[in-house]
Amino acid sequence: MTTHAVVLDKVRAAYGTGDRRSVALDGISVTFERGTFSAVMGPSGSGKSTLLHCAAGLDRPTAGSVTIDGTVLDDLTEDELTRLRRDRIGFVFQAFNLVSSLTAEQNVALPARLAGRRPAAADVTAALSAVGLADRLRHRPSELSGGEQQRVAVARALISRPAVVFADEPTGALDSVTSRHILDLLRALVDDHQQTVVMVTHDPVAAARADRIVFLADGRIADDVRAPLGAEEIAARTAHLVEGTC
Repeated sequence: MTTHAVVLDKVRAAYGTGDRRSVALDGISVTFERGTFSAVMGPSGSGKSTLLHCAAGLDRPTAGSVTIDGTVLDDLTEDELTRLRRDRIGFVFQAFNLVSSLTAEQNVALPARLAGRRPAAADVTAALSAVGLADRLRHRPSELSGGEQQRVAVARALISRPAVVFADEPTGALDSVTSRHILDLLRALVDDHQQTVVMVTHDPVAAARADRIVFLADGRIADDVRAPLGAEEIAARTAHLVEGTC
């Protein structure tokens, strides 16, 4: 088994035509190893979300190659991409993306049910217990706080034991205390369960929890730091990138 969970090779993503054509990613090559927690940062418009969407198979790049868990995505059909995302990728978004009419346990089980599988009730309960929601199994999203809803989303991302969890601003809608709890959960996925987490964030405090920070600017990698950084240094580096794009 390869040590690489995600590989982007000379990935380019462009939108529009003619004078309105814009380049979101400009030939990026980057690898995310298994069992690591990586943060992706950069100014608005730097290509952070586009990188995540291409890496997760949500968008197809204009050029270049993406590999997830040893599978090259380039020539997969839409149905094959859907199955790969469902079976081998977990997602945690800022907006939670829970189905309002379903309970917490039903939301966690939903991806497996959509795949035609019936997850064991014990597995669903274990996933919710792992995020501290053993007593909220039958609560609907409207009966949960924002932090509890995000924890349901984390449990849902875990149920299929994915090769990689992609998190897009997972703490963006949460207060500082709840954000810390969510980051603790993502950190535990890596430290205790050897999962791979790739997180896009604008928050230096969140990025400081990662093993590695990839800084983007103008669709290119501006810096790639594997040593731990404090929030203040991360903020300073990000501010420098913002100044450079002005």
